[in-house]
Amino acid sequence: MQIPLHQLWPLVLSLSLVVVPLCAQSETVQFDGTLVEDACEVYPGDENIELDFGTIVDKYLYLNTRTHSQPFTIRLINCDLVLGKEVQVTFKGTESLALPGLLALNGGSQASGIAIGLEAENGTPILLNKAKNYTQKLHSGNGNNLNLKAYVQGEPTPLLTKTIGRGAFEATTTFMLEYE
Repeated sequence: MQIPLHQLWPLVLSLSLVVVPLCAQSETVQFDGTLVEDACEVYPGDENIELDFGTIVDKYLYLNTRTHSQPFTIRLINCDLVLGKEVQVTFKGTESLALPGLLALNGGSQASGIAIGLEAENGTPILLNKAKNYTQKLHSGNGNNLNLKAYVQGEPTPLLTKTIGRGAFEATTTFMLEYE
């Protein structure tokens, strides 16, 4: 007996809907964490700090290897010592290949052969991408200022061969604050 093809379609469709995977397996991924409040707030406007080094003469770098430091401040307000008694700062960014720990220039910069260094107010180096590289005690309320400095330093080979590239430059770092 032959069954016409148009009568088989409902059977084929119903069988295809009943197919159950034989090797189905169910696994669980669980995520957990704790949402906390920061001990301090960054003063409005200090989230984006711009530091202008002005005009730097390349001959100065050939003689001194680096510029004088330029100060900048990250101001913290509304600090609650119950949530943290100190702040630890980490600066993240692209490191100079010639001067590890210093900030490389952004790709669109005209200048070359230089990098940006960071340091504490007392001159202690703050290395890029090193967790909790700078720590400061906090006091309650406002007036917690992270007084830091930045400088321009010539890279070793361009200093030696006197091939520092002149022109405008920019470098970008992101700071992270952790409280303990």
